[in-house]
Amino acid sequence: MKYTFDFVGVSPVLQFFNHQQQNQKQPQHQGVEYLGNHICTLDAFLESVETIPANWCWNMDQVVETVINFWLNNSESINYWKRRLTDAGRDNLIVARVADFTALKAEFESLLGRNS
Repeated sequence: MKYTFDFVGVSPVLQFFNHQQQNQKQPQHQGVEYLGNHICTLDAFLESVETIPANWCWNMDQVVETVINFWLNNSESINYWKRRLTDAGRDNLIVARVADFTALKAEFESLLGRNS
């Protein structure tokens, strides 16, 4: 299975919390997880990855490798989002998405109103 990791934005803490609560109530595409952190560091996101449900049967070594590879190859994007988080203030989180490619494709298709 192949995985992807990317930043999706900066969000107020309460809005992110509400989003996560809504996702727990609704059927979600299994294999897409949104992670929020107060700081934009590799260590913080690696710790967040540890909270991903084990019942998704992800290869966690590959997920960790995907996050590390993103960090090694996207310094401009990382610096951009660090600045946006700082600009937004302390009541905000940097939000990232980690997903397996198949689940991410299904999520995008559902957003476009297509059946997968």
